[in-house]
Amino acid sequence: MPIPPPPPPPGSGPWYPPVGFYFRVMVPGVTGTNEGNFQEVSGLTATITPLEVKEGGENRFSHRLPQPPKYGNLVLKRGMLTGSTLIRWAQTAINQFTFTPVAVVVSLMNANRGLVASWQFVNAYPVALKVSEFKAQENSIALETLELCYDYFQQIS
Repeated sequence: MPIPPPPPPPGSGPWYPPVGFYFRVMVPGVTGTNEGNFQEVSGLTATITPLEVKEGGENRFSHRLPQPPKYGNLVLKRGMLTGSTLIRWAQTAINQFTFTPVAVVVSLMNANRGLVASWQFVNAYPVALKVSEFKAQENSIALETLELCYDYFQQIS
């Protein structure tokens, strides 16, 4: 039977899981008002697909050996921002095929703007840039979605 975790220190109150709606994104070299504000961040995924190796003479099972992880793309979605340095960086990469990889940091914040956790995406560069559909029948905000490929990510705090 596993040992239960120790009780929280007195006076700390009940523990609640952090909320996922308050976060910031930092891209080195990209400054400006609202540049790090996004409506949605996704793609914090790492998957290991085992390699199946069959052993001669053994028909009951196959050996499943771990392989290096595969990472999903980091997807950043926000309301369209005109004159954005970040979008200019993405357009340069996509249109001119000139890539400048950077270390992107995504930070989860608490209600008091305190840091809860941060993840660093190493050697990130743009692989897709999308602008939402324009529809005269709907009263919606124009959204831009930036998709970044990266080598790996790690939690840094």
